[in-house]
Amino acid sequence: MLYHIQSLITPELLYAMRAMGHGDELLITDANFPATSHGRECIRLSGVDSSEALSAILTLLPIDTFVDNPFTTMETVDHPDIIPPTVEDFTQIIRNKTQFTSSPKVLERFEFYERAKKSFVIIQTSDIRPYANIIVKKGVINHAN
Repeated sequence: MLYHIQSLITPELLYAMRAMGHGDELLITDANFPATSHGRECIRLSGVDSSEALSAILTLLPIDTFVDNPFTTMETVDHPDIIPPTVEDFTQIIRNKTQFTSSPKVLERFEFYERAKKSFVIIQTSDIRPYANIIVKKGVINHAN
């Protein structure tokens, strides 16, 4: 155990976040996402939903400020104008934990899957809510952080 690190941050997750470099992406997924078949390291957070994982990760991970939006979610299939409750939840967490005030970017389902394959690490939660998937781009630590 360590001070100031939430217990849902496992040793494997802490190591992965530390090993990431600027511009690397971390993917938080729901229980239904085909995480293992995407060929990247997959860390499972059992008993945790994607919102809890995002909130905890954002307490430690610097976010990329050199891009317009370092957060990406999956578009609702056949209803691209609908914003799922999970994405609304992610947006509130992002606004509370970071300097970003906009909603995450949205990618079509298969574009999201292709982007997911490039993630440094996939964090699969037990979340069964639809569209509880988000990509987070790591930034740098500087004097302002």
